[in-house]
Amino acid sequence: MRYCLRCLQPDTRPAIEFGPDGVCPACTYSVSLGKVDWNARREELQAAIAPHRRRGKSGFDCIVGVSGGKDSTRQSLWVRDKLELQPLLVCVGYPPRQLSDRGAENLGNLIDLGFDVVSINPAPETWRQMMKVSFAKFTNWARSTELALFSGVPRLAIDYGISLILWGENPALQLGDMGTLGQTGYDGSNLRNANTLSGGADAWLRDAGFTDDQLISYRYPSLQEFEDANIELFYMGWALGDWSLVNNAIVSGLNGLEFRDDGPENTGDLFGVTALDEDWVTLNQMIKYYKFGFGRATDYMNEEIRQGRITRDDACEIVATYDGACSDDYIEQFCDFIDIDIADFWEQVRANTNADLFEVPPSGRPCPRFVVGH
Repeated sequence: MRYCLRCLQPDTRPAIEFGPDGVCPACTYSVSLGKVDWNARREELQAAIAPHRRRGKSGFDCIVGVSGGKDSTRQSLWVRDKLELQPLLVCVGYPPRQLSDRGAENLGNLIDLGFDVVSINPAPETWRQMMKVSFAKFTNWARSTELALFSGVPRLAIDYGISLILWGENPALQLGDMGTLGQTGYDGSNLRNANTLSGGADAWLRDAGFTDDQLISYRYPSLQEFEDANIELFYMGWALGDWSLVNNAIVSGLNGLEFRDDGPENTGDLFGVTALDEDWVTLNQMIKYYKFGFGRATDYMNEEIRQGRITRDDACEIVATYDGACSDDYIEQFCDFIDIDIADFWEQVRANTNADLFEVPPSGRPCPRFVVGH
């Protein structure tokens, strides 16, 4: 495993390509931001948005996909108060057994802030069964639910006749997922190339016996459907000079967002501001760590390094301490939900752990063979 020379981004992140200088795309992009004319960027985004300010049959200018978290709260406020658009917020909700009380409160907070919110809730038992199949096949329970989270927004946009969809960060520029890179920094038309959505994304669900009716909420609209509805997808983070994990959390917290209080030792969430609507994403972050050698703490520290708030050396110790952290309680709750034994959960996780990066014992949690940052 090779690390970026500026941050702690490893070359094991899917779809990433380091430059010849040994620097990851996200760091290269971050350095370039010092020369950006942010007023010009906002004007360019405004010009691209202008044709969609038509208040068609729905009465809305755009759709903003939300979870009720820090990013979606910040996005919603910026769209309404700075871009002066009339947004419809769309949330693809978790079933009651998965949604946290915190998540419900935060979605309610968006309504209290004066937004129109539509919640799409796929059938809970189908959702649960797909999660179980997803975990068994990919050791990633969210592989199926992410299909719904991504697909629900454009499907509703088509149905409501709303031609503009606004997301937050550009995954190509800000995370290094170059397969999603569009023609401009705000162009999200290639989001369909993201790992979760690309190449017959729902074929494995068909193979598992799920019907067309059950797959409606999980199928991302085709390129032809996008073109027929004249839908464009733009990333707002490209035009916000202060877009960051911390800044988004501060703005959203000042506007009523409720944060986590369970501590980084249980979640790897150093600031308690991510995945507020449910707790089991923590499992996936742990599994991601065992597969690729990085987790949520790495993502946090990479941003802090780029912002100049911590040195790379100091960040190494924090990442080594908290990457892969996950509460046993959350694992037990998840196993109970999809109806598997905890022992079977760990057997599968160990079987899918990267043995080049981790020592995999016959029982217990894998241990890293690598030293963070080296």
